[in-house]
Amino acid sequence: MPIEIDFFLNNINYIGAMVLFVIGLYTVLTHPNLIKKVIGINIMETSVFLFFVSIGFISGANAPIVEQGQAAETVVNPLPSAMILTGIVVAIGVTAFALSLIVKIHEAYGTIELDEIMQIRSAEKND
Repeated sequence: MPIEIDFFLNNINYIGAMVLFVIGLYTVLTHPNLIKKVIGINIMETSVFLFFVSIGFISGANAPIVEQGQAAETVVNPLPSAMILTGIVVAIGVTAFALSLIVKIHEAYGTIELDEIMQIRSAEKND
């Protein structure tokens, strides 16, 4: 059963969101650098935003603006886009908070590499 190219073209937004999510998850799980982990989380958030906006999109539909005397027609759902605006604001806040914590961690331990921080903590615990 061959996979048709039309399937990929019709679902490119969903496929892109999945690929971005996997890239972000891979970054979070494999890099010991805390800033790279925050970047991976941001990539994952972006993939979720793309996914939700793609859900609300209808091909060939108009903007959800109804004028007086106009017949009802197919419109794009504005709710996912409105919710994503809130999500973007929350993502920026979480990123700023995480980066401020990383600055404090660097001041306390002198590094932002998670492996080195764990070694320093275990050495402090044994003393």
